[in-house]
Amino acid sequence: MARRRHTIRELPQPARRGWFRPSSRPGTRTGASRPAHSTAHRRVRLRAAGPVCLEPAPGGCHHRPMRSTAGASRTLPLPRPPDASAVETAPTQPVGSAQSAAKRRWRRSVWGEAWRWATTLLLFAVLAATLAGALLIAAIYRQARTDQATPADAIVVLGTAQWNGRPGPVLRARLDHALDLYRRGLAPVLVVTGGSMPGDAYTEAEAAAAYLTEQGVPPGAILFENEGRDTWESLGGVARLAADAGLGRLLFVSDGFHLFRVKLMARDLGLAALASPAPASPIRPGGGAEFAYAVREAGGVVEQLLRRFV
Repeated sequence: MARRRHTIRELPQPARRGWFRPSSRPGTRTGASRPAHSTAHRRVRLRAAGPVCLEPAPGGCHHRPMRSTAGASRTLPLPRPPDASAVETAPTQPVGSAQSAAKRRWRRSVWGEAWRWATTLLLFAVLAATLAGALLIAAIYRQARTDQATPADAIVVLGTAQWNGRPGPVLRARLDHALDLYRRGLAPVLVVTGGSMPGDAYTEAEAAAAYLTEQGVPPGAILFENEGRDTWESLGGVARLAADAGLGRLLFVSDGFHLFRVKLMARDLGLAALASPAPASPIRPGGGAEFAYAVREAGGVVEQLLRRFV
């Protein structure tokens, strides 16, 4: 006895899922009241891939194509899966790797911004330092060409190199200019400064005093400051000497490039300072040697300015 085949249309009602069921709620439209095209649209079911056989026959599974409630019998084509080779998928990246990449990008942006700020500030600092240095050297040059030779209480000669008790060329040029000012009657007293270097038998002040004495200056008109090893120490000794001797206005004699720093230090020590450059110094104005010394003096001026805050 052949088994009976059941089609989808003969399945029990609970198994016929997906069919349109009219609502039994009051106030709603029944299936009969709906438009035919809407009902037909909802009752179309697509046949699944392959035959649907609940009880296969001996000769194989026979089935008939599903019909739509609209009436026409046709076989609906099944959608073909897309070609895997044609599907472009976005590259996947682990979450941890993405977070690390984001952190790296953030660090690069932060460090890049910091580097740009640092470069800008460094460039600004270099330009500011260059401008300040140029202005300072200009001030040193201006003071080197300004002669303030006017009457004072004493003429102070800044010491420099001496050779075995004899003044070197630079010190001799300073002493000659101070001697000329003394003979012009601008001050009654000459003050010589400068200590000694290791191995020297004489101090700079002693060599200068000996030279002035040879030129006819009375020993009583010469005062000594022979302990200073640099300009700052020498001016400190001059300040103490001036306080003891009651000297007020002082006329300083040195090379032109040196006088800007000398006046700055004298003011810091409370001295009333004037300056007169030695015109016959071997370090001629306008030469390369003067520029080199002016650059060095600019460093000394900066050091003196910093000393005010220490």
